[in-house]
Amino acid sequence: MARKRTTYDPFNAIAEPNRRALLEALAGNSLTVSALALALGWNQPKVSKHLQVLKEVDLVVERKEGRFRVYRVNAQAMKPVQEWVTQFQAFWAPRLDALGDYLNEVQTGEQTDDEP
Repeated sequence: MARKRTTYDPFNAIAEPNRRALLEALAGNSLTVSALALALGWNQPKVSKHLQVLKEVDLVVERKEGRFRVYRVNAQAMKPVQEWVTQFQAFWAPRLDALGDYLNEVQTGEQTDDEP
C-alpha cells in the first residue's frame, strides 16, 4: 500500500523536523507568522510553507485578528499521534523506573563509600 501524501497524514506531516519545531513553538501559544519566524529564527516564507502543511492535516488552526492570522495547535487532531506514542509507555515506564532505582542505589553506595 502506498503511503498517504503528507497533506492527508499527520504522521507524515510531523515526520519533518521543521514542522515539529513549529508545533513545539505553538504548544500552549497562539502566535502569528511573524512571531513564529522571530522565535524560530526563520524567514516568513519558510514558516508559512510549513504552517500550510500543518493546516492541511488539521494539526494547526488559524484565526484572523485584525490584519493578522494567529495560529495554534489543534489538540484534538493531535490525539491520534498522542495515542500512538502512549502505547510505548508500557514498554519504557518499567525500564525507566528500573534505571532510576539503579541510579539511586549507585548514588547511595557512592555516598556510603565516601563516609569514614
